[in-house]
Amino acid sequence: MKRLTFSALALIAAAALPAAADPMEVTPLTIISGETSHAFTVEVANDREEISFGLMERESLDADKGMLFDFDPPREPAMFMKNTLIPLDMLFISEDGFVEMIARNTVPGSLRTISPGVPVRAVLEINGGQAAELGIQPGDTVEHPLFGNVEVDAPSE
Repeated sequence: MKRLTFSALALIAAAALPAAADPMEVTPLTIISGETSHAFTVEVANDREEISFGLMERESLDADKGMLFDFDPPREPAMFMKNTLIPLDMLFISEDGFVEMIARNTVPGSLRTISPGVPVRAVLEINGGQAAELGIQPGDTVEHPLFGNVEVDAPSE
C-alpha cells in the first residue's frame, strides 16, 4: 500500500510541474568583417519570455556560440545583465544586417541599461571581448535569414 501511495503522489506531483519550454531555434550566423568571416551558431530569442531571460544563469558560452534577440518590428532595446554570470559583447544590428553599435565586455549582474540610441532589428550576444579579438566593428555585416541577406534552403520533400 505504501508503494502505491508513493507512486500515486509522484504522478500527481509530476503532473503539477509546468511543461518544459520549447527549445529555442538554433541557426547558423556569419559576421563579415573586412575580408574575414566569423561563423557562429546562435539561439534565436524571438518571444517575450526568451528575450527577457536571454543568457541569464549561463556559466559559460562556447566561442562559436551566441544568442540573437529578434526585435520585430525594430525598436530601441534596453538591455541589461541582471542574473547574467558571464561578460558579453552586445552587437546592435540594423534591419538590413549592419552592426550599428557594440557594447563591449558588459558587466555580469549589472542593472545598468545598455541601448544603442536608435531602433534596431536585433541584438547578438557573444562572449565578452570576442568582438575586439575578432576585429568586429560597427559597419560590419551580420548574415542571417532574419535580415534577408542569406538564402534559406527550402525543405526537401
